[in-house]
Amino acid sequence: MTRRLGVASGDFLARPGSAPVEWRISDAPVPYEDAVAGMEARAAEIAAGRADECVWLLEHPPLYTAGTSAKAGDLVDPERFPVHRTGRGGQYTYHGPGQRVAYVMLDLNRRRTDLRAYVAALEQWIIATLEAFNVRGERREDRVGVWVRRPEKGAVNGEAVEDKIAAIGIRVRRWVSFHGISLNVEPDLTHFTGIVPCGITGHGVTSLVDLGHLVTLPEVDMQLRARFEAIFGPTRTEG
Repeated sequence: MTRRLGVASGDFLARPGSAPVEWRISDAPVPYEDAVAGMEARAAEIAAGRADECVWLLEHPPLYTAGTSAKAGDLVDPERFPVHRTGRGGQYTYHGPGQRVAYVMLDLNRRRTDLRAYVAALEQWIIATLEAFNVRGERREDRVGVWVRRPEKGAVNGEAVEDKIAAIGIRVRRWVSFHGISLNVEPDLTHFTGIVPCGITGHGVTSLVDLGHLVTLPEVDMQLRARFEAIFGPTRTEG
C-alpha cells in the first residue's frame, strides 16, 4: 500500500530569519567513524545555536551499518566488509562507492517537530529527485525508504517485485536531526548480498544505472539540491 502523507513543497521551511542550510560535498570517500563524529559534533553545535544547519553529501568505503533494530540473523556475511553499530533507526544497510549518502542535520525546532512527517519529507525529497531522471519512486506503508516497481521480474507471493533504490535512517537529539538518506546511483549491487537490507526479504535492490539511467554523482547532486530547497528552503555553499 502506498503511504500518502501531507508533505508538500515548503512544508519543512525554517522559520523566518533562519540562515540558509550549508550544502557540503566531500569528494573523497569518508570513513564511517569520521562521518559519525562530524555529524554528532555539528548537531550539538546546531542545538546550541552556534552553527547553521547542514546537509553533507559523501560516499563511504564499502561497509555495513547496523541500526537500532538490526537482527543478528540479517548479517549474512559478517566477514565481507566492516560492520558499524550506529544509533540511527532501522536495521542493516550497506554503504559504498557509487551510492550518494546525504547526512541531514536540521533543527526541527525551527521547522516542524513531527518525526513521522519529517521521514515523509525525506522520502518526498528522494521521490522528487528520481522524477528528474524519469524514475517513479514510491513510498510503502510497511517499508521505510523509496521503492521502484519491477514488473519484469515477476511476482512474489502474488505481489509484483519491487526494488529499493533509497534508504532512510535518522536519529534526533534535542530535535536536531542527523544521519539521513542513501540513494543508489551506481553502487556494486552484489555488495548488498552480505546482509538482508533493512530486514526485508522478497524484494531486491536497484540503482539509477541498473534501471538504465547513466547519470553521474554530480548530476544527482544538482537535482538533490534543487529538490531539497523546494521542501526545506534555501541552501548555501561554504566558501
